Amino acid sequence: MSFILRAEVVSDIGLVRSNNEDSAHAGPRLLALADGIGGMPAGELASDIAVRTLAGVDDTTPSDEALAVLREAAEVANREILRVSASDPANDGMGTTATAVLLAGNQLAVLHVGDSRAYMQRDGQLSQLTKDDTFVQTLVDQGLLTAEQARHHPRRSVVTQALQGFEYEPTLTLQPAKSGDRLLLCSDGLSDIVTDDVIGQTLRSFTDLKQCADQLVKLALDGGSTDNVTVVVADILSEDAVPAG
Repeated sequence: MSFILRAEVVSDIGLVRSNNEDSAHAGPRLLALADGIGGMPAGELASDIAVRTLAGVDDTTPSDEALAVLREAAEVANREILRVSASDPANDGMGTTATAVLLAGNQLAVLHVGDSRAYMQRDGQLSQLTKDDTFVQTLVDQGLLTAEQARHHPRRSVVTQALQGFEYEPTLTLQPAKSGDRLLLCSDGLSDIVTDDVIGQTLRSFTDLKQCADQLVKLALDGGSTDNVTVVVADILSEDAVPAG
């Protein structure tokens, strides 16, 4: 059985920021989200480079090649970020998180660098497909913080890896795809504010993808998010079940 993605993107500048450093892509095979670092306008530029490069692989890809395709796209983006950063002092230090999900046959290839997250909801159960590359996640792994304490830690946004023109090691995983799965990619403007329980409940409560994405963003803003908030919500559908046109 072959699958296809139906997806919606909603992005909001948030309550405090004067610019939006998040970028996202939602296509029939690829979902991608990047959250820029390095201050304006450099963060915007870095996230745009990452997403535009990743969007270039939004095509039919054999499952045994999908992880390599994603990794190469991230490498291309990383090199371009270094080139652009070096070309203008205003861009010094720019970088971005990058999270992407590529639908390849009956598999989902996941690439992750930074703290933008990917989730899957299957049969009503929410699971996090990525693990944050952050200082506070290291403390959680060491048993020094609980996950709830990490959400409120003053250094929760300090990432330990990013596409910044330097050496990094992305996390690459394969997940089986199933018709009816719902996927969520989000920037930390959502995940720092809205708990996984509420995210899961929201994903279950809305059939319409746009309404679901709008509600997730609203929950973050109502919760006082001081960051940009971007979400990509997608359903995996059997290609045979999608009407032509």
